[in-house]
Amino acid sequence: MGGEIEIRSVASAADRKTFIDLPWTLYANDPNWVPPLKSEVAGLIGGAKSNPWFEHAEAAFWLAYKDGKPVGRISAQVDQLVLKHMGAGTGQFGMFECIDDADVANALLDTAEAWLKAKGMTRSLGPISLSIWDEPGLLVDGFDLPPTVMMGHHLPHYAPLIEARGYVGVKDLHTYELPIEAGFPPAVGRIVAAAEKSSRIRMRNVDKSRFNEEAALILDILNDAWSDNWGFVPLTPSEVAYVGKKLKPIVFEDLIRICEVDGEPVAFMITLPDVNELTADLDGKLLPFGWAKLLWRLRAPKVRRMRVPLMGVRKTLQGSRLASFMAFLMIEHIRRAAVTHYDAKQGEIGWILDDNGPMKSIADVIQSKITKTYRVFEKTL
Repeated sequence: MGGEIEIRSVASAADRKTFIDLPWTLYANDPNWVPPLKSEVAGLIGGAKSNPWFEHAEAAFWLAYKDGKPVGRISAQVDQLVLKHMGAGTGQFGMFECIDDADVANALLDTAEAWLKAKGMTRSLGPISLSIWDEPGLLVDGFDLPPTVMMGHHLPHYAPLIEARGYVGVKDLHTYELPIEAGFPPAVGRIVAAAEKSSRIRMRNVDKSRFNEEAALILDILNDAWSDNWGFVPLTPSEVAYVGKKLKPIVFEDLIRICEVDGEPVAFMITLPDVNELTADLDGKLLPFGWAKLLWRLRAPKVRRMRVPLMGVRKTLQGSRLASFMAFLMIEHIRRAAVTHYDAKQGEIGWILDDNGPMKSIADVIQSKITKTYRVFEKTL
């Protein structure tokens, strides 16, 4: 498409600022894009001092310039836990943003792939930014809706640019949405009633006064419950603490439930208010006044949408009647709290892997519909 293209490694503070700021230009005309908090992005890419993911992984970042102007960005990363759990030679790319220009996209992907090959990788998987626990996948369907908290949003031309480089889809991740004011079908009510009568099941709210302990418990269940899922990489103890610290300001006790069976914690469900609704007007800035605005709004948040990013049952109970009882018990009680205390009208569940039969069945029973699809691509190097 003409014009001189230059790829520059992100090395200085000025480079990092350009890397973080680039989406503001690319999404300037996209009404559904929600500006991320710049401090969050800076922490994500800032190395081990700000993100414990770097304790077991390394990454490189680049910017693409065309005629002297920044027009694209990309990362490449090698994660030792990915190599252990997803196979030797599995490198990843992420943080991909680009103008609609095949030459720019090719230059970015060429650079990321060359770095991965130099590290001994034989497969490029992505976009994953930077971990499966951050923002995995590229939006390929659902561009007409804004993303919920901790979900990505991308431009429609990204997928064709990546596919033209020989990447093929390896896994789809879906989000499901449903109205929650009126309640669920009668069948769900019967399951919930049976669960409430069970002498073996006890459900409780998360206790924020014991936040670190509760976070460790939930993520221990998560590491067990999700261990057989595609793409699973366990969270390390330092990552558990990091995630807990990030989530604490948006944790509300009645929106996170833990279930016990015979006194043993075995299941959980996390629901978050769609904080994107509260930050959309901050333009990514917490200073000088954004932080005060956000804290005030989080004192008693009223939001239209709730998101369920995570739920899980220990593997020993998966597929059992008790697991079904607990899942619908938590879903119904959190629904009631979301509507009553936060004025929520819609719920979003996801992401859910396209081959996760049990979660897809739950989504079907509560009559939710797929609203967004994120795709992870792969290419042999």
